[in-house]
Amino acid sequence: MKRQMRLTDAGIARLKAGKTDYTVWDTVAPGLGVRVRTSGFRGYVFHQRGANTARRVSLGPAALKSVEEARRECLSMQLEEDGRAPVEAPATALFRDYVEDPWKAGMAGRWKPSTQRSVEARLRTQLLPEFGHLRLDRITPASIDAWFENYSITAPGGANKALAMLRQILNHAIAGGLIAVNPARQTTMNPRPRLTRFLSAEEIARLIEALDHCVAERPARAPQTDIIRLLLLTGCRKSEIKNLKWSEIHGNTLRLADSKTGPRVVYLSEDARALIDRQPRNGGPFVFPSPADPGRPRGHELGLWDLVRERAGLADVRLHDPRHTYASQAVMRGIPLPVVARLLGHSQVQMTMRYAHVGDRDAEAAAERIGEAVALVLAGEG
Repeated sequence: MKRQMRLTDAGIARLKAGKTDYTVWDTVAPGLGVRVRTSGFRGYVFHQRGANTARRVSLGPAALKSVEEARRECLSMQLEEDGRAPVEAPATALFRDYVEDPWKAGMAGRWKPSTQRSVEARLRTQLLPEFGHLRLDRITPASIDAWFENYSITAPGGANKALAMLRQILNHAIAGGLIAVNPARQTTMNPRPRLTRFLSAEEIARLIEALDHCVAERPARAPQTDIIRLLLLTGCRKSEIKNLKWSEIHGNTLRLADSKTGPRVVYLSEDARALIDRQPRNGGPFVFPSPADPGRPRGHELGLWDLVRERAGLADVRLHDPRHTYASQAVMRGIPLPVVARLLGHSQVQMTMRYAHVGDRDAEAAAERIGEAVALVLAGEG
């Protein structure tokens, strides 16, 4: 059923979010409505009808514009469409308004909480301060290049991610008919080296020895060293172990409620399960709680890692590389790539293909040994 009322600023402020998005249409200005999102966001929309066309236009957040301003904007657009008065075309939406609605309001339901936090952080720290005050059609390739170059000086990886988000927003605006081309399309991403580093058996032994020494010197380091050991034993991502909850442990499996690719099951070896079992229970939900607050997980970084890798002589090894090592060990032992993909929680087997060359090296070595044996037989020496 179509919801209608005489829109007022106070009435719009009282509109409550529902289980689904809904629109309340104005009885004064035909085609004007307020779209209320499940998040509580309220934005003006105008259903414009012409002789041969009909389209819905977003007019921005209701919090930033009065009902009377929205009605005048609708009237101007309708007069222009009907050709009854030579009025100036309505200005394209400001970047900050468009981001709020329709882009973010329409996308938020598809994001995981961790993704939403990342989106909000990139908008707050980079994109809105730089482009928020500009109209969509006034964002130029030169302004994007200048921003990207400056940001890349301190955070090339972060700049790449922010640029990818900017491109997505502007492509969304193209699809909505607000701009014709994406001004960010020709900005070149920073090159990112392929940092797939595998630890050899000898390097793994050095790493374990360094972990043991760190705990022997200071027992309070044990939780950090155990996180590192679990990364090596499970192939999990750092966030998956750091945020691990007791409720996610089921026998010899971890049933992670929120990994990078969604809920997934991690299978534990006996050593991995024993390592988890030896963690003290302090009444909090996390296996590795923050030392300052047992109700929260340990902080994002593991400060001990730099000392461990220095002592192990592994200065070029990142904390993510134990995951790569777990995968490489699986491939070298002949485990099929689809199985390795499942162990790692990859959503597609293609993501696991980076480890295929590890198996190739073993195959090449085996072929060489077989070739030598055959050559000896042919020479009458076998």
